[in-house]
Amino acid sequence: MDEKSGSFQVGAGGAGCRIDIYLSGHLGISRSRAQSLITDGFILVNCSTARKNRVLSDGDIVDWKVPGDDSDRVVPEAIDIDVAYEDVHIVVIDKRAGLVMYPGPGHSTGTLLNSLIMRFPELNDVGGKGRSGIFHRLDKDTSGLVAVARTEEAYQAMVRKMKAREVERKYTALVAGNIPADTGTIDAPVGRSRGDRKKMTVDRYTGKRAVSRFKVIERFPQGFTLVSVLLETGRTHQIRVHFSHIGFPVAGDTVYSGSKAGGELGLERQFLHACELKFEHPVSGEKINLESELPCDLSTVIEKLRFRKDVS
Repeated sequence: MDEKSGSFQVGAGGAGCRIDIYLSGHLGISRSRAQSLITDGFILVNCSTARKNRVLSDGDIVDWKVPGDDSDRVVPEAIDIDVAYEDVHIVVIDKRAGLVMYPGPGHSTGTLLNSLIMRFPELNDVGGKGRSGIFHRLDKDTSGLVAVARTEEAYQAMVRKMKAREVERKYTALVAGNIPADTGTIDAPVGRSRGDRKKMTVDRYTGKRAVSRFKVIERFPQGFTLVSVLLETGRTHQIRVHFSHIGFPVAGDTVYSGSKAGGELGLERQFLHACELKFEHPVSGEKINLESELPCDLSTVIEKLRFRKDVS
């Protein structure tokens, strides 16, 4: 994309409007993109560098420039993905384990977002830089349902829904140990580990509130418990950190289970699957209720545990 620039005078209709909102509509870009241009000094108001919270007045002269560097745009790639739901505003993917959500250090290509951009190129202009349209995520080795917004309107609405806890996310997990209670709530703040910045931990001082509600589905005499987990919040690695914290780490999780629990089951990743996703459509208000069955690698583990349970 070549560099573009221009200038315009704010009319009476734009008076009292925040500059980032006004630019979004005037230039046809996302609000977050407009904010980035302001932060990077590409927007002037009356010959002075603008601030993101600047309120425009009738007669203001706005000079703008959109640089031609496309380095923040995700490259489209032909990668097979399983679409569980799709319309003009939103798409829900049943993500396979091993697929990274979006480009980052160590994986600049081959991600879910690279594939989505191939099918929906408009995503490059939706939401935050480098994470086009993504308002929640799954870890690389967690499988299951994850939604992505295709329009800025849907993106902003879903971000608000996430903050208001109006998106129901349910997971199935196999944990090491026999959880004594049939149901429970883990309410423990999660933050970045001070000893290893790649890991998260329960931190009572600087962590953010994190709540996971669980219900036991089945117990196995081999020392494992199958649980359903409902997220009330969505911190990074929340389920994995929470269950490790209470002494029942997710099976196969080599990061948060010191003993690498579940290796004897043949697991090559953590037993964690996003099985249900429920929310009201960000535009139509329609109730979207989606479910995903356990993938083969996880269902095979359960079949083995049940077989051993029956013959013991």
